[in-house]
Amino acid sequence: MTGFVKNLGSKLELVSKAAPSSSPGMSGSSSSSSLVVLHFWASWCEPCKAMDLVFAQLAADTPHAQFFRVEAEEQLEISEEYEVTAVPFFVFLKDGVVVDKLQGANAPELANKVNKWSTIDAVTVPIAAAAAAVAGPPTTQEDITKQSVVPAAPPTQSCSIQQIEKQQSETDYNKELAQLINQSPIMLFIKGNPKDPCCGFSRKVVDVLNAEGVKFGSFDVLSDDAVRQGLKEFSNWPTFPQLYVQGELLGGCDIVSEMHQSGKLKEILLEKGLLQLPMKEEEIDRRLKKLIHSSQTMLFMKGTPDEPRCGFSNKVVSALKEEGVEFSSFDILTDEEVRQGLKIYSNWPTYPQLYHKGELLGGCDIVLEMKESGELRSTLEG
Repeated sequence: MTGFVKNLGSKLELVSKAAPSSSPGMSGSSSSSSLVVLHFWASWCEPCKAMDLVFAQLAADTPHAQFFRVEAEEQLEISEEYEVTAVPFFVFLKDGVVVDKLQGANAPELANKVNKWSTIDAVTVPIAAAAAAVAGPPTTQEDITKQSVVPAAPPTQSCSIQQIEKQQSETDYNKELAQLINQSPIMLFIKGNPKDPCCGFSRKVVDVLNAEGVKFGSFDVLSDDAVRQGLKEFSNWPTFPQLYVQGELLGGCDIVSEMHQSGKLKEILLEKGLLQLPMKEEEIDRRLKKLIHSSQTMLFMKGTPDEPRCGFSNKVVSALKEEGVEFSSFDILTDEEVRQGLKIYSNWPTYPQLYHKGELLGGCDIVLEMKESGELRSTLEG
């Protein structure tokens, strides 16, 4: 092991580094107990730069693990395999298998996960060795196995009390899950959040709900393993996402998608009074016009100026900041009606879109060309 960070250049290189050894004594770049940590980053992402420093320090402090940087937009095959939808994003591998993930610039949580997965094997081996030492030197592998097994304690009368306490605890926790499910009339339990789903199935259900035009609550099951495991038993549904309407489980990705395509989902939402009839075209146009004129210079983008969610949006934000121009922004990822409606209103199919005094200037390429020619500043100051 090296104790420093390497840049990963291809999926083949990753396979050679992360694959488990064929035998315990096999030499190579990794062993069956080695930890591999991947940091997916992008050159335009400021939080990634900050996490690079943390990542490098963790690599130096954990020399028996391997740390790799993966440029998410350049290594698309690797990004898609690990369902990377936002950066920074971290993947933890043991024996070539994903054991954990972390999304976002959370340095303490990253350090905790590295410590957890890099020490898990080191903790279990000494315990077995200590048990064998107390019992005396074994002569065969079978003896080691026998001596490392701790006999179960005989049952006592207190067992029934423990069972009652366990049942009471499960009942209380089920009540908490029920409260969580009923936190919103439409409640979605997903991996990640609606802005940044961490798996393709979660993203599909979010897209369906946005297409239906409903407001919904959500809970990231990756943030709480107790909820993640408890909900599987509570609902008798083993996978995520899970969509609940007024406390009742509708189903997962496949069922929700089928109901959306058949129109059944819309019927249910209308029956329960959870779906507003779509706005008329004139009302949408009035709303869009009001948004466009809410600031003299208005940028419709993916994300926010502090945290752009795509490279094109980041480039336009940087151009405006370099020109010293004051501007307002709207995150089109938060409102599907605006996102789709503005394409028709402006007859411009992509984002970002920059407006000045209510007039569309253009997207990323046009804004950068105007900046290069000096036309951007004069137009925006006029």
